Amino acid sequence: MKNKKIGLRVSILMSVTLSLFLSLSGNLLSGHFTVKGFLISLLMSIVISIIISLVVPMKKVGDGVVARSGLREHSIPARCLESFVSDLIYTPIITLAMVFMAYKNASKHDSDLSFAPMFIRSLLLSLMLGFVLIFVFQPLFVKLVLKRNGVGGPPQGGPPEKK
Repeated sequence: MKNKKIGLRVSILMSVTLSLFLSLSGNLLSGHFTVKGFLISLLMSIVISIIISLVVPMKKVGDGVVARSGLREHSIPARCLESFVSDLIYTPIITLAMVFMAYKNASKHDSDLSFAPMFIRSLLLSLMLGFVLIFVFQPLFVKLVLKRNGVGGPPQGGPPEKK
């Protein structure tokens, strides 16, 4: 039960972080940044991310992929693979929703817009940004949540006394 709580907390932290950066970058790169558009895409992205977190057991998926690949757990290549898999699960869905929303709003003013180029460009940029964010923040959030839950620190009572 404690592991599920820890996993959920890490997922929520990652969801908010990924959503914040992807929403901000998407809105800034669109050339039509508005606070309202940013807040709507941020909220939508957070909701989608949390739903994915509740449906997909990312720890099991990541551990399974690393085990099948033969990589040593917690090594840089293993972390890269875990980040890549997580990125492929979250980022396309979030990007699709955000680009679709932006496309619907922009197509009201410009009938020459094409969805596919908008989506592909945004997806490529979002995948690169998402990978870096997941690679950097996930281990930090895992350590933070474990520490807050009393897991992974020194044994209770502190270090052994010197004689």
